[in-house]
Amino acid sequence: MSLRLQAHLGTLRQMEILLAVYDSGSVSGAAETLHLTQPTISMQLKKLADVIGFPLYNIVGRKVVFTEAGLEVVKSATEILDSFARLEMSLSDMGELKSGTLRLAVVTTSKYFIPHLLGPFCERYPNVAVQLNVGNRQQIIERLKQGIDDFYVFSHPPADLNTESIEFFNNPLVAIAQENHPLVSQDGVSLAELCEAPFLMRENGSGTRLAIERFMAKQGVKLNVKMTIESNEAIKHSVMSGLGVSILSAHTLAFGGNTGLAQLNVKELPINSNWYFLWLKSKRPSAIAQAFLTHVESEGREMLLTELAKHKL
Repeated sequence: MSLRLQAHLGTLRQMEILLAVYDSGSVSGAAETLHLTQPTISMQLKKLADVIGFPLYNIVGRKVVFTEAGLEVVKSATEILDSFARLEMSLSDMGELKSGTLRLAVVTTSKYFIPHLLGPFCERYPNVAVQLNVGNRQQIIERLKQGIDDFYVFSHPPADLNTESIEFFNNPLVAIAQENHPLVSQDGVSLAELCEAPFLMRENGSGTRLAIERFMAKQGVKLNVKMTIESNEAIKHSVMSGLGVSILSAHTLAFGGNTGLAQLNVKELPINSNWYFLWLKSKRPSAIAQAFLTHVESEGREMLLTELAKHKL
């Protein structure tokens, strides 16, 4: 592909549409987000694909699956739109942070505390918009590879990508059961006893599952997994219903509620891990991203400690 052709890969609006489809995972979701009709979305992306000379995505069932070429265009479109966003901020604000968008992609469990960081930040900068994307560990890794967002939050960050990070907050994983479960009344529960109980596990791709599997392998024991469930909330309700025991982040319980649940006093637990903020080394941070990182490092930890003290299990 010639440099001249690359210079005309599509309008900014087509790039925005492409990223909206990528973010939402569907043409209908992008249409709703951008307040456009689905035929308009499809037509604009067809024009973009015609210019590039490769299909951008395929429809498999009801799911949009991006091609290799499509993912490359997503990556480039992200960089281009980020550059324009930084330029717009610089020209309109002349160094004073007033407006723009902060983009965060976070693993599922961190969604319970991230709002407590965003609240004071958005109060300080009321004209800053926030785009918060939530997924399991593998889904957020895919977003990180594309460089779509300003920051990514993991408890088990990938080691094979060119990133920078800060260790932000501890993330203890604790065992839980229905409040009337026989193990709750015991002064101490052995790991062997926990492994005998029906266990509710997070899905493949989950950071919580990864931590649990690594820990159990190190201990030389195997859980009695009876159900695989794709969300913390569904696991909590399943535990409340007496379907089994589980291991979740203490933050899921502290910030997300623990009615009907009890923490088991397992001698070998908690599983200790930490939360990390990551960003790509190759991506120049916007003024908003810099301001948020400063907020996280200077005030964020203390804010979360204060909130945790209010919501202890």
